[in-house]
Amino acid sequence: MRYEELTGQVQAHAALPDRQAAERAVRATLETLAERIPDGVADHLAAQLPGEAAESLRRVVAGDETSPARRADARSRGEPFDLTAFAGRVAWRSRTSEESAVREATAVLEVLDAAVSPELMLKVGHVLPPDIRELLPSARAAEG
Repeated sequence: MRYEELTGQVQAHAALPDRQAAERAVRATLETLAERIPDGVADHLAAQLPGEAAESLRRVVAGDETSPARRADARSRGEPFDLTAFAGRVAWRSRTSEESAVREATAVLEVLDAAVSPELMLKVGHVLPPDIRELLPSARAAEG
């Protein structure tokens, strides 16, 4: 899937006003997702996405500035936070309300579900806590 197609689908699914809003939603969701999931899963996800989207995941994986021991621990499991924190981080990054952030993140995850392998989305679902897993399409949310 090309980046323009990905952002176009996110724009349509989330009923966003323009491509720039869709790009912000994609970037904010992927950066926040990269903080929450283990580095290995984020790397596999990045490998299946267009370069512009993959960069959002890779930037977080490479940019963690904590101590090496703390980073290794957090990145092997992902940073532990719940849906409220997830929504807050997406909202902050995309400069929108938390309610809009949840709607936009859900749209991004729906588009990702169609864009990457089902096995990979199953892995993503398995590493997310149940409350964030609820943002995945219903079939994936139930599998996690």
